Amino acid sequence: MHIQLKAADGFTLGAFEARPKGAPKGGLVILQEIFGVNAHMREVCEGYAADGFVAVAPALFDRASPNADVPYTDFAAGGALRNAIPADQTLADVDAAVAHLRPGKVAVIGYCWGGTLAWISAAKLKVDGAVGYYGSQIPANLDKAPHCSVLLHFGETDKSTPPEAIAAIRAAHPKVEVHTYPGAGHAFNRAGHPPYNAEAAKLARERTLAFLAKCFG
Repeated sequence: MHIQLKAADGFTLGAFEARPKGAPKGGLVILQEIFGVNAHMREVCEGYAADGFVAVAPALFDRASPNADVPYTDFAAGGALRNAIPADQTLADVDAAVAHLRPGKVAVIGYCWGGTLAWISAAKLKVDGAVGYYGSQIPANLDKAPHCSVLLHFGETDKSTPPEAIAAIRAAHPKVEVHTYPGAGHAFNRAGHPPYNAEAAKLARERTLAFLAKCFG
């Protein structure tokens, strides 16, 4: 269902929320790619709800373009929306979703741009865990030290995160759990679209669920 969140600076943004049938295991903030809270992001939320979590995807483009749903072919438009919003305001909107899910335990899970935001959230926000899928700007943010457990997934053929970038992450933060997936590229978790790699997506999800069990245990 669609809900409203209020950030600390007073801004109201939309979000999609999916809830489990029984008592929730914990709360998840699902952080979008540069295409908005689209059908894929909503499906991700519904999937985690089926696994027993409350999942909320904040509409991080609302400050620039409410209800934005950018086509996967329009990278320029998605990038422009991302760049139109100051980073501190985006983080405030992420934090609004975290606050919405308290007082229980909360983890963030991000994809692409959201993967990088998950890493930054682990360093700057009070969250209990963070999972990043193919966050290509994580290597540029290695100065930010996470204060919670972090799990990262990368495709081995993803040109935006070559082997040397993965090696840099591991060297700078040896306690962070990093997995790479042979034959998988960028956006390998995006079901129904050409980058999708079913084998990698399945294994990454299994590892993510095991990681969350530890975070919320």
